Amino acid sequence: MSDLLTRRRLIAGLAGALAAVTTGALARAAPSAAAAAVPLSGGVVATLEAFADTMVPGEKRYADDRAVAGAASGAGAVQAGAIALLRLPELELGPLLPELAVLLNTRATAYALARGRVLPPTRPAFTALDFADRTELAATLLRPAETDQKIWVLLALFSAAAFDTAAHLHTTEAIGERHPGLAWLRFPAPDPDGLWRFPQYSYGRRLAWEHPRTTTGGSPA
Repeated sequence: MSDLLTRRRLIAGLAGALAAVTTGALARAAPSAAAAAVPLSGGVVATLEAFADTMVPGEKRYADDRAVAGAASGAGAVQAGAIALLRLPELELGPLLPELAVLLNTRATAYALARGRVLPPTRPAFTALDFADRTELAATLLRPAETDQKIWVLLALFSAAAFDTAAHLHTTEAIGERHPGLAWLRFPAPDPDGLWRFPQYSYGRRLAWEHPRTTTGGSPA
């Protein structure tokens, strides 16, 4: 397979998965047996965690944490479930994740060589970079002129979605577990029956009246 076909496959897979997350199709998707069975090595997981942590930084999970750089206090994208979101069987991204890690580590190796950085061979290249270098490399990857920019933008959006929306969890479950992103955003808890109601209008006044035959579920007559 050519590099061009591989990149097209990565873009198509990430774009389709992100569309499923943002449009609600994820809840209706049925995972394939092949997607659910794809294992990931520790190096692949660490590489993707390091990228997610660069997008939404957080504190180290333990003293010798290499993937999370500890550039910010509190929980970041990794603690919020960025890898769990990428690994959801319904998204069928499992086979693509090792390819993403290889591509990212190839770029990290080239970055390190160009700047005289010595990376330990025992860790994935992107994970071995310090946070300042990860950030500089990520800024380069996300530039409009970058050949693979679409891949990195899509991967960055997954990191944000994990933190901002807990897209891999049911919202009531995420709130019950004190999901760090929703807690930081102060996302409100549902009413006792599990439904969200908003008695105050966001514009400070009612903009329209409901049709008298609107159902109790909010559907038009």
